[in-house]
Amino acid sequence: MNRSASWKSSLILLVFAAATALSTAAATVDTAAVAETVKADVAQLVAGLNAHDAFKTTAYDAPDIISMDCGSPSTIGIEADREGFKTGFAHDPLWKVTLIDETVDVASSGDLAVYRGTYNEDSSRAGVLVTHKTNFIAEFKRQNDGTWKIVWYSVSNMEKSHPK
Repeated sequence: MNRSASWKSSLILLVFAAATALSTAAATVDTAAVAETVKADVAQLVAGLNAHDAFKTTAYDAPDIISMDCGSPSTIGIEADREGFKTGFAHDPLWKVTLIDETVDVASSGDLAVYRGTYNEDSSRAGVLVTHKTNFIAEFKRQNDGTWKIVWYSVSNMEKSHPK
């Protein structure tokens, strides 16, 4: 092989290697940034819940969200979820939650995240303020516009209600 052919082959291999390195670097996902985005979205959801604002509470719902809340039938769709919150807010004006701890696991693809949070949930029972520990688990999916939306969530009580 002459020197010119060898040089061209080397250049082609170098260009191919550089292109591969660039595409791999572009595919690297900053999972910490995704986790912080999801936590910030949940904080806004909680602020909406504590303000008894059904629209803010469901602002991060995907259109076909599946809601699984203990003590209530599961629902499908943002309107059904919103109506459930409106009913809950009307039923209990003292309903609010406070964060105990949270974790976000992000898929290596960067398009899915699972949020797991533990909360104290305060409500009233016959005019008495009660509290109990609750789990909130939700799957977030990155949307085409880059935002994150909840595609399903589950709320489950971890203990019996007791006076606060």
